[in-house]
Order: sequence, then structure tokens, then C-alpha cells
Amino acid sequence: MRTLTVRLPEPLVADIEAESRGRKLSKSDVVRERLERAPRQRRRSASLDTIIDLVGSVKGLPADLSVHKKKHLNATGYGKKHPR
Repeated sequence: MRTLTVRLPEPLVADIEAESRGRKLSKSDVVRERLERAPRQRRRSASLDTIIDLVGSVKGLPADLSVHKKKHLNATGYGKKHPR
């Protein structure tokens, strides 16, 4: 196992230390468990359910934009230099 040093805010350190004492585990074990749980939680929050209310909320875009995005960007002049 490799070592990684991080700086954490005091309230978080206090929380980790309290959990460590309560569960009779090392602080490293508590941090490792929290980091292993974190990716699952992140995936859930970025799911389609989280952003479903935003789908289709931008007016004036073509219906097939996901397929023809380059064509749309070229037609609107995106990325080209414009006179000031």
C-alpha cells in the first residue's frame, strides 16, 4: 500500500478521530472506508434522475443536436474569429 498525505479541515479530522475511537479502528482505516464509498455516491448523484428536469429545457436548438453538433456549431460560427 502506498502512503498519501493530505490536509483536512479541523471539523473533518475531529469527525474521523471520533469515528476511529468509537469503532476501534485506525484513522487510516476510517478514511479508506470513506474513500471507497465515495465513488458509488458520486455516480448516483450524477445520474439521469438528477438532471432529468433539464433535458430539453434549452429553446431554439435543433432536435438532432446530439448527432449533428459539428454541423450546428459551424452554422452558428462558433469558434471563428469575429470582428470587434
